[in-house]
Amino acid sequence: MEIAQTIALTMGVAWASGINLYAAIFMLGALGATGHTTLPADLQVLSDPLVLMAAGFMYCVEFFADKIPGVDTAWDGIHTFIRIPAGAMLAAGAVGDVSLATEIAAGLVGGGLATGSHLTKAGGRALINTSPEPFSNWTASISEDVAVFGGLWAALNYPWVFLGLLAAFILLVAWLLPKILRGIGHVIRAIGRFFSGQRGAPVPVSGPTESSGPPQES
Repeated sequence: MEIAQTIALTMGVAWASGINLYAAIFMLGALGATGHTTLPADLQVLSDPLVLMAAGFMYCVEFFADKIPGVDTAWDGIHTFIRIPAGAMLAAGAVGDVSLATEIAAGLVGGGLATGSHLTKAGGRALINTSPEPFSNWTASISEDVAVFGGLWAALNYPWVFLGLLAAFILLVAWLLPKILRGIGHVIRAIGRFFSGQRGAPVPVSGPTESSGPPQES
């Protein structure tokens, strides 16, 4: 596997894991099992039938959970502790039989990429859930699945194209993620004010007092 393809696969599997880990594992495992690609030695275990069945089952679960507003945000919250370390491990395994230092470096970069793609996906979906209609949620979920499958296919077949698109994605995340986090902060504060009853300062109502009224004659 040439160096550009190795780098693209390393970065691609980490990026894809942050969006949909199970889709990434299932696609790579299926391609390896059918002979459409040759996986690095440390990733060949993904082609094992047991791994494929587990990844396929979990992808089916996520496919439906990811399209229910509110449930998708809870799912993303739980998978913060799964996608990021898995992305780092897969990136380390994708570099092949190299030195330990290279594997650690790939794991660190892969973990960072998985974190960026995961936070962008989870934050964006949390903001989308504030919309009253479900169609944008479905559109986002299907688009994410297509991006994962298409991105990994490009990483394996057109590594330079994928690396260029990944660079554009990183720039987009650097610009977009702070705005997403600020938007989530506004939503959390609004929800906090709603449940605390602080929807607005009460307006004092003035009324007559004992001293008010026309002057009395002495």
